[in-house]
Amino acid sequence: MRGQLMDTPLSPATNLSQMCGSQLFMKLENLQVTGSFKERGALNRLLLMTPAERDRGVFAASAGNHAQGVARHASRLGIRSTIVMPEGTPLLKVTRTRRFGADVVLHGASYDDAYRHARTLCNEVDGVFVHPFDDPAVIAGQGTIALELVEQNPYLQTVVVPIGGGGLISGIAMGLKETNPRIRIVGVQTEAMPSMKAAVDAGMPVEVPFHPTIADGIAVRTAGVHTLEMVQKYVDDIVTVNEEEVAGALLQLIEEEKVVAEGAAAAGVAAVLYGHVPHAHGRKTGLIICGGNIDTNLIAAIIERGLVKSGRRAQLEVLVSDQPGGLARLTQIVAETRANILEIHHERHGTMIRLGETIVQLSLETRGFDHVTSLMERLTRAGYRVRIDQPAGVEPAGPGE
Repeated sequence: MRGQLMDTPLSPATNLSQMCGSQLFMKLENLQVTGSFKERGALNRLLLMTPAERDRGVFAASAGNHAQGVARHASRLGIRSTIVMPEGTPLLKVTRTRRFGADVVLHGASYDDAYRHARTLCNEVDGVFVHPFDDPAVIAGQGTIALELVEQNPYLQTVVVPIGGGGLISGIAMGLKETNPRIRIVGVQTEAMPSMKAAVDAGMPVEVPFHPTIADGIAVRTAGVHTLEMVQKYVDDIVTVNEEEVAGALLQLIEEEKVVAEGAAAAGVAAVLYGHVPHAHGRKTGLIICGGNIDTNLIAAIIERGLVKSGRRAQLEVLVSDQPGGLARLTQIVAETRANILEIHHERHGTMIRLGETIVQLSLETRGFDHVTSLMERLTRAGYRVRIDQPAGVEPAGPGE
């Protein structure tokens, strides 16, 4: 497989290491041509096909990353590929999969619908199905990451891996544990869809309910049979993270390490940053940044929310006398505190507004919660009634805090 895929770098995460007291290294699978580790397993499965199997063509189901991996390497090898994707798949992922040479069929509302339809189409023409994770050849392909890790840093003590269906962690854990049994392997899932954790607890694959998650790349309802067996044998622990932690990790990766990752890739980072992997503290720890295919609109929303949570964006409502010069005095105070007004809006009509008054809504760029508190105290001393409007889950900053 070497020469057909990128040997991705293992980059020190210097700033994140200082934040959490560990020696962190990022395995940057987001730098693969298709933006994901999925190329590895797909290519290995295709390379192991016989000439007769290649002539029959391949089928797969995917919401994005696996689709692009199969499409790219099937085209390179002269194999016809048909990929079934859910109808709600972002247009960019559909376009890229077609650009890599696959015939794309949009079907169903979820991955499970697409998977069943892909199986039906495959059976109708006696094609070869390339499973996204529950296939020994695919698992072995993902395991090439372990071989690279051993070459790049043989002193790693802990490796943290996101888990969806389990193909990635199965390949990595097998490769690392067979080389160094003392290394600790920790899997990470979202609280929304912990299918592998549920399977380990039950001793068999079980179906978990579907819940939306920004870590859509690991939103798998049922773990694989092969992958469960390997997780039980090689993985030391599975932890979960919530949506806010994943969003926070995405923002930290962008700001501190200049790495654009998708939600699934940030799950492992979140587990370390928010203290769910105590064995990572003070140890050489590898983080598998498994992909970077994230919607730009989602990035924008996460950045904006992150700025609000850190106090660098603030929404204030100020009750102002509706007289000439009233707004000018308000903006002068804001300017003197060195806050930057991004948006301003007047509201003169409403049951809560008295005659002769207006509510001014300010969207501000600030330096943090202390800065917001200082501004609110200054406005209060000047006789203004002011309140901060923060989203749910964001601690408000106010006078006296």
